[in-house]
Amino acid sequence: MSKLCARQNFAVMPSALRILFLSILVGLSSEMLVAQNPPATNSQPSSSTAAKPDPQAAQKPADQQNPNDQEPAETLKISVNVVGVFFNVKDKHGALIPNLTKDDFQVLEDGKPQTIKYFTAESNLPLTLGILIDSSGSQLRVLDMEKEVGGAFLKQILTDKDEAYVIDFNVDATLVQDYTRDVRRLQNALNKVKINTGFSSVGIPGSGGSPVPTAPQRGTVLYDAVYLSAHDMLAKEVGRKAMILLTDGEDEGSQLKIKDAIESAQKADAIVYVLLCADRGFYGSFQVGYSGEGEMQKLTQATGGRVINVGNKFDKLREAFDQIAAELRSQYNIGYTPANSVLDGGYRKLEIKSKQNYKIQARSGYYATPKEPLPQ
Repeated sequence: MSKLCARQNFAVMPSALRILFLSILVGLSSEMLVAQNPPATNSQPSSSTAAKPDPQAAQKPADQQNPNDQEPAETLKISVNVVGVFFNVKDKHGALIPNLTKDDFQVLEDGKPQTIKYFTAESNLPLTLGILIDSSGSQLRVLDMEKEVGGAFLKQILTDKDEAYVIDFNVDATLVQDYTRDVRRLQNALNKVKINTGFSSVGIPGSGGSPVPTAPQRGTVLYDAVYLSAHDMLAKEVGRKAMILLTDGEDEGSQLKIKDAIESAQKADAIVYVLLCADRGFYGSFQVGYSGEGEMQKLTQATGGRVINVGNKFDKLREAFDQIAAELRSQYNIGYTPANSVLDGGYRKLEIKSKQNYKIQARSGYYATPKEPLPQ
């Protein structure tokens, strides 16, 4: 039937028939629309309308199942061996250089260039800090100064995100204050430290023995104290880690050697600063030569810190603490995945170079030891 005839026939129909005819057309149109565009189903049907699982679907081979029917795979956690280094950049006058980018540096491991994976110039990262204070007889005239200025430094440097502890060493090494964010507790711990007055047979926990007994004025287990701080306190911590030694640098009676102290600090990724508080008058009165600075230079250069010689001067000690505070809050952090991926525990020499020939203050190497697996 032509469109014209259909219109003519519709026009002459009785009104009742026209209504019936329109209803039929509307119904047919709705069914056609539903067939072409089926309504979306609810992705989470109620328990009363949820479809039952098809038992045959479970019997299908894995390669024939609908990908949408498969359970999501478990997340695979991989521990990536990334070497991270905190460091400072200084000009020829010793002033700190800010606002540099990763393109300003080159990283070498055992002399071979490495690809930098990340780089930040964060000054507010959490800090874990150890204060090691020498209370041997040679520190008699400077101990009160160390406690006063050291307490003021802790108040200045620590934020709510940071933690610190205090170790006292003379003829033995003692943890005076464990980790805390409470500056007052740390200051109280410093104030409790006294010059040793006798022999001791107490050793460092886990060292398997006790220090060699020495005369009261000469007992200073400095290297043992550094090992205790690095191995027992800092090794399992993450992020920025540093220890500050208030000492004349002389060791007498340690079971360990300077190389053991250096290795423990490097394995803990800890920066070591030494504030050389040496009362030269003490050594002169006892006709004893002073030789502590050389070994302290080895310790600090290997770990990215430095020695600051303050003698017995209050102002110099305060200035030294100010310098350390500025350096710890102005560090760059650079990271790379070593091209040599063998984790054999061997020592790898590390060097960061500035393309502008600035001075880099960073640790000299690390030990390629396997990292603990990530928690499952």
